Amino acid sequence: MEKVKRKTLINISRKTFIQVSTLLLGLLIFSIVLTYVVPKGRFGTLPSGEVNYLEYIPIEDAGGISVIRGILAPVLVFASGDGLTLIMLSLFLFVISASFQVMNDVGGIKALVGAVSERFMSKRYVLLVLISLVFYCFGAFLGLFEEMLTMLPIVTALCLMVGFDSFTGFLCCIIACGFGFASAITNPFTVLLASEIIGANPMGHIWYRILIFVVMFGLLMVYLLLYVRRITKDPSSSLTLRHDENLKASQTSADVTSDNERKIKLIYTAFLLVSLALIIIASMSDALRNYAVVILTAYFLIFGPLAGILASGSVRKAMKSFFDGILGALPTIAFIAIAASVKFVFEEGAILPTIVHQINVLIEGHSPIMVALVIYLIVLLLEFFISSSTAKAILVMGLLAMVNTGLSKQMLVLLYTFGDGYTNVIFPTSPVLLISLSMIEVDYFKWVKKSLPLFAVNLLLVLGFIALGVVLGY
Repeated sequence: MEKVKRKTLINISRKTFIQVSTLLLGLLIFSIVLTYVVPKGRFGTLPSGEVNYLEYIPIEDAGGISVIRGILAPVLVFASGDGLTLIMLSLFLFVISASFQVMNDVGGIKALVGAVSERFMSKRYVLLVLISLVFYCFGAFLGLFEEMLTMLPIVTALCLMVGFDSFTGFLCCIIACGFGFASAITNPFTVLLASEIIGANPMGHIWYRILIFVVMFGLLMVYLLLYVRRITKDPSSSLTLRHDENLKASQTSADVTSDNERKIKLIYTAFLLVSLALIIIASMSDALRNYAVVILTAYFLIFGPLAGILASGSVRKAMKSFFDGILGALPTIAFIAIAASVKFVFEEGAILPTIVHQINVLIEGHSPIMVALVIYLIVLLLEFFISSSTAKAILVMGLLAMVNTGLSKQMLVLLYTFGDGYTNVIFPTSPVLLISLSMIEVDYFKWVKKSLPLFAVNLLLVLGFIALGVVLGY
């Protein structure tokens, strides 16, 4: 029975669950305390009934959030305005985990990555760079991130087969996409949306964003290649050594023979190509963009088990694997709920408008470079509590459109983009980060420790690009 549990796609150890839950609960308690310290306020209302983020109204003699409501926030948040999004993210996680559990158990992962690894075994470093570039472009041009959870199991398995480890796949897939999201060229959720709100030309001075795009990809590749060089010399230094040993064992035990391997390969090639096409089509369509996760959830819910049934010829085996995958993903729902509770507490405690209102106060009378840095830090602060790019764009860019910052509109968009992207792969309030780390069995604190050099250099480059942009009049 233990062997079956160890084969689930998302396999969170007790230590990891306790560590991450403790961290998130600490943040939740801190947010509750802040509602008793920070002055209260609210935004105004437009004649149409929509929220007017440009109007701040102080609230006098108001207390903090009820302690009981604060403690119950991980449950109450599902009934809030963000509840539907959280429910869909949870369902998305369940279905993705279950579908890839089926794919693994019927031999689909082994069949696909085996074929690719044979072609690139002698050019495996080229393979890493190409994979990273593809996912980097997904983030930079299409604004994809959450959807990349669907690709992580395949990428990690491929990296494992060519002689690297699952952590390498995590870097090539999730981290590359996160970096691309921030080093954006046409990201619709940051560059295009923020430009539309503030009235900027998204193509104006695009050469500067292209420069950033190239430099940040170079930084990521240096970090990636240094890591794979280290584990090549000393395999025991891999962050996912134990996880990979179990993954290899589960793939080897899959019932794949020479007679049915070709059929399995064809079935899952079609399955993944259709899913990738859906991701691209949904992200490029204005009508479908907001429903990308819903579309993918429905697709994997229907065709995930069906592909397993066709590949294995056994309904029982496919459905058992499907439900095993769902059970393996259950603990991560706690992470999603607690992480989302922080914003819920801030809104219930009426302190989020007060924090946003301080933008005017903080930037008044400062030099352009200082103003740029303050705005960047404010976006970082909001990102910690509000993971939605759309919500922050409306909130921040709507306000900045009316504030005399002394900065160009393109620079304001760049500041917003910097603050909204890289944090998706470092802040503990990012559900996608926590879920992807769970998939490769790396605890959050180990990731933070390992990634500190990467993000330290990243921060220095970001600050340098901000200062240079102001000086050049970007």
